[in-house]
Amino acid sequence: MFSFKEYSQEIVATGILIIALVALRMIVAKLIRRYASSSQLLEHRTNLVIKYIHLLMNILVIISLIVIWGVDTKDIFITVSSIATVIGVAMFAQWSILSNITSGMILFFSFPFRIGDTIKIHDKDFPIEAEIEDISAFHVNLRTKEGEKIIFPNNLLLQKGISIMPVRYEDKEFFD
Repeated sequence: MFSFKEYSQEIVATGILIIALVALRMIVAKLIRRYASSSQLLEHRTNLVIKYIHLLMNILVIISLIVIWGVDTKDIFITVSSIATVIGVAMFAQWSILSNITSGMILFFSFPFRIGDTIKIHDKDFPIEAEIEDISAFHVNLRTKEGEKIIFPNNLLLQKGISIMPVRYEDKEFFD
C-alpha cells in the first residue's frame, strides 16, 4: 500500500519544483513581453517564443522529476530510446522544420528587419526584392512590387545575404 511517510521527501520536492515552475513561467513570460514591447515586436511572435521557452522549461522539470523520484535509469533509457526512434523516423525528412523554428527564434531576438521593411535577398540564382508582410515561426511572407506573394523559410534568411532597402517615398502612396 502507498505510504505518504515513505515518500514525503519526494512529495515535498515535487511540490517545490511545481511551484518554482509556475513562478518561473510567469517571470519569463513577463520578461519576454517587456523585451518585446520595448523592441516593438508583434504579439503573436512574442507568444511563439514564450511557448517554446515554456516547452523547454517543462522538459527540464520532467527530467528533474525523474531524478527526484529515482526512476531506474534502464527504464528511462529504454523509454527515451523508443521515443527517439519513433520521432527520428517521423522527422527524418523534416529536419528543416526544427531549423526554421530555431531561425525564427534568432530572428525574433536579433530583429534585423521588421514588417514593412523592403529587403533584397542576395541569391545568385533567384534574387528577390520584396516587402516583408509577416514573420512567423517557420517562414516570412514577402510581397514583390509586382504583387507576387513569396513565402521564404526562416533558415534561408539566416543563410543568405540580405540588404534592407532604403524607403523611397515616391514608391509609397500617401492618403490624408
